[in-house]
Amino acid sequence: MKRQLTVNKKNIRKQGIQLLFFLLLMLLTFHTIFRKNDFHSILSAAGNLHPLCLLSAAFCAIFFVCAEGYMIWYLLRLTQKGVKLSRCFAYSFIGFFFSGITPSATGGQPAQLVAMKKDGISLGDSTLTLMTVALLYKFVLVLIGVGLLCFWRDGLHTCLGSYTALYCFGLFLNLLLVALLLLVMFHGKWMEKLLLSAEKTGIRFHLCSPSAGRRAAFRQIVADYQSALRFFLCHKPKILYVTLCTFLQRCSLFLLTYLIYCGMGLTGSNAFTVMGLQASVYIAVDMLPLPGSQGISELMYHTVFLPVFTGGSLPASMCITRGISFYFPLILGAIITLLNCRSRPAYFHSR
Repeated sequence: MKRQLTVNKKNIRKQGIQLLFFLLLMLLTFHTIFRKNDFHSILSAAGNLHPLCLLSAAFCAIFFVCAEGYMIWYLLRLTQKGVKLSRCFAYSFIGFFFSGITPSATGGQPAQLVAMKKDGISLGDSTLTLMTVALLYKFVLVLIGVGLLCFWRDGLHTCLGSYTALYCFGLFLNLLLVALLLLVMFHGKWMEKLLLSAEKTGIRFHLCSPSAGRRAAFRQIVADYQSALRFFLCHKPKILYVTLCTFLQRCSLFLLTYLIYCGMGLTGSNAFTVMGLQASVYIAVDMLPLPGSQGISELMYHTVFLPVFTGGSLPASMCITRGISFYFPLILGAIITLLNCRSRPAYFHSR
């Protein structure tokens, strides 16, 4: 009991440090943005934004998070009956919140696994579902990145300038992660070794104690995982459908920037250019070890979109786009996470 309390205190302390680091980084980012820009002019530009474009952009941000929840629900239904769509939306917002406040978005899936486990979903099914969603998420991003390099190389290099190397590095990291996820997914022994390695790390840092029962549980998780994987491979059209949903989900955030562009009454750049540039920013910073990719996202945005958001509209567009696409769903995720901690109703009903 005493050990468990100690572990809980350590986890709370660790989460508190991560949250403080996130808030400090956010304050530094805001200071950098507003130091050389007139805050009142930014507010004025936001107020003059076309209401329909603003609402559409907010819808895109919510759609981005909820689309992941829909895909989690769609995949879970293949192996688990009675999963509620509304609860899967909650998993997605919880994941978005923890991904946003942890470096390289490492906290999102563990938080989702905990929430799903408390609702009675087996670790084998939930792990495979989340890994499939993550794999397709990265796979689609790599496809978009490679497509931009193949069909828009000159325009991309012209707009990115000195950030071209960062773009290529980010694309390489995403490609590497896709390869690693595929290896882990299709090799059960690797999955078991990964779990055992995580256990050893936990024991080394006194986060858990050695347990033969835990290792037996790991073997059962791997067996469930492999069983669910075989089941998934029998439903390839459904995986293709989820891939298409992932592509639409990705494009919703890129479209968000174009909606802000249109809402500010700007012309001269088409939808492909604006969406392609926004995609390049996401690819470049997606794997960097910064909570929410704060700081670097804003700096790169300022350089890449300088020729697009003309007439002094760049600072306002950056604040509005970043606020709607990241901070707005992050706040919603924080609220849903708090509600999830306060009350855990039985959203999941077994067969």
